Amino acid sequence: MPVTTRQLRQWKQQGRTIVTLTAWDYALAAILDQAGVDIILVGDSLAMVALGYETTLPVTLTEMLHHAKAVRRGVKQALLVCDLPFLTYQESPQQAIHSAGRLLKEAGVQAVKLEGGYPTIAETVLRLTQAGIPVMGHVGLTPQSVHQLGYQQQGQTDAAGQQILAEAIALEQAGAFAIVLEHIPATLAAQITQKLTIPTIGIGAGPHCNGQVLVTADMLGLSQRQPPFAKSYMNLRDQITQAVQQYSTEVRSHQFP
Repeated sequence: MPVTTRQLRQWKQQGRTIVTLTAWDYALAAILDQAGVDIILVGDSLAMVALGYETTLPVTLTEMLHHAKAVRRGVKQALLVCDLPFLTYQESPQQAIHSAGRLLKEAGVQAVKLEGGYPTIAETVLRLTQAGIPVMGHVGLTPQSVHQLGYQQQGQTDAAGQQILAEAIALEQAGAFAIVLEHIPATLAAQITQKLTIPTIGIGAGPHCNGQVLVTADMLGLSQRQPPFAKSYMNLRDQITQAVQQYSTEVRSHQFP
């Protein structure tokens, strides 16, 4: 049976860990889905891993729609979530509803993810959920705020940690069905996870979250650079390079075909 947002809350209660990975095209999405991943995220990280940008900021809603449509065609079981890119939801709740609505209506995603938890974002989440659009929150390190926050760990002081906790609670109260906790101390992630009734999905937030997410390019060793909290389960970049070099050698030496 396809994964639903309601199941995720049940899984938290049951202690079932939630597996999340990112996808940006049909082929990868189909592999992840068939491998049994619970949530597939069309992350705005595709700006870097698929489109070659330096940060997530340049990717547009049109580009996210293009990739989400391709991913949708490969996903049959996993819950499909798509990031709202920078400046497609921050201006007003109306802008957010329009952007998110396009992703649900045109690309067939089942939920959207947006960054931040300060009062205006919580209000936006409330308006989205009231409109019938499921929302995944994202607090801690928020890559769309790179020029303000950098990429360092967030929530290291008591005050900063309490602010992130307050944001997470506000997002839950606004109707978010899950929250990504990125690059915060494990103790803080454990505290947030215990406080909330909705699942937490960690990335660089320790082992106490209800699930984990990685950028699939990092997990497969495809990225040229990756955050220190990511883990590569293989070095696909080197394997592809070796295969291409072998193919090139055989073609040039007339061994293939």
